[in-house]
Amino acid sequence: MTATEIRLASRPHGTPTLDDFSVVDVEEPEPGAGQLLVRNIWLSVDPYMRGRMSSAKSYAEPYEVGKVMQGGALGEVVKSDVDGFAPGDVVLHGLGWRSHAVLDPRHVARVDPDAAPVTTYLGVLGMTGLTAYAGLMEVAAFREGDAVFVSGGAGAVGSVVGQLAKRKGASRVVGSAGSAEKVRWLVDELGFDAAFNYKDGPVTEQLAEAAPDGIDVYFDNVGGEHLEAAIDALKLHGRIAVCGMISQYNATEPPSAPRNLTQVIAKRFTMRGFLVGDHYDLRPRFLEEVAPLVRDGGLKYSETVVEGIRNAPQAFLDLLAGANTGKMLVRV
Repeated sequence: MTATEIRLASRPHGTPTLDDFSVVDVEEPEPGAGQLLVRNIWLSVDPYMRGRMSSAKSYAEPYEVGKVMQGGALGEVVKSDVDGFAPGDVVLHGLGWRSHAVLDPRHVARVDPDAAPVTTYLGVLGMTGLTAYAGLMEVAAFREGDAVFVSGGAGAVGSVVGQLAKRKGASRVVGSAGSAEKVRWLVDELGFDAAFNYKDGPVTEQLAEAAPDGIDVYFDNVGGEHLEAAIDALKLHGRIAVCGMISQYNATEPPSAPRNLTQVIAKRFTMRGFLVGDHYDLRPRFLEEVAPLVRDGGLKYSETVVEGIRNAPQAFLDLLAGANTGKMLVRV
C-alpha cells in the first residue's frame, strides 16, 4: 500500500509557486506500540502556512525543506494499538498534508460525525471559528452597539466574525471582499449591513461610504491599505484585533501602509495581535454558543472544496490569491 505526502521543496521568495512543493508517494506507514494509523479524509488549508514556509523566526517552527508540511486534518482510524480508539473512528489532528498519519493518542481528538458535518471541526466549529470568537469577544472586547469592520469578510474567519457581531447587537457590520459575488454573499446571505470590493477603489473612501459614522472595532485579516483605512475610520478609544495581514505575506519589500499610526495618540485606540492558541480556555463557551447556531442554520458558513491531495499545493496558492469563499478544504 502507498501513501502520498506534500513536502516543502524550497522556501519561496515572494509569492509561492507549485515548484515550491513536491508530491511524493511513499510506503504506507506502520504504527508502533501505543499509536494510531489514520487515513486522512479532509485537509485544512490556512493562510498561516505561508509564514511557516519561511525560515524567519515566528510563533511556530518553520516547515523543513524536504519534509512533509503540517496542518489540520480529519481522518479515519485504520489501525489502533490504543484503548479507546477503534478502526472507523473519525479523529481530528495536526498532521495533515499527507494521506496517512501515525499519531500518539495525545495528539488526536475524536469527533462525532453525527453531531455536525465533520468538516465543521476544521472550520466554523474548529480553530477557524474559535479564532473569530476569541478575536471579536476577547481581544477586541466587543460591546453591544459597536460598529464593526472586518477585512477579508468572505474568508473562513471574517465571515464568522461579521455574523457573530450582528447576532450580539452590533450597530453596523461592514466587510471587505475581493469580488462582487463575495460582496453580495456577505450582504444577502450573511446579513452584513454593507460590504465593498476592495478592488473597486481606495479602501479608505469605500469604508468611509460604508461606515459614515465611523467604526468602534476593526478585525484585521489583511493589513496594509485596509489597516490604514480602518485607523482613519476608527472612533475615539476604538479597538483593533489583528488576526492576520495576508496582503503582506508574500511581500519582498516593507509595506507602504499604514502611514497614519500617529493617530493612535489622538484617538487613543488599542491595537492587539493574537493567536488562537492563547485562547483555548474559551473553547467550551464558544462551542456552547456557536454549535447550536451552526446546527440550526443561524450561523452560515461556506466551504471551498478542492478534490485530491495532489491538488493541495494549488489550493494553497488559490487561497493566497483570494479564490476561496469561506473555508478552503482539500478532500483527500
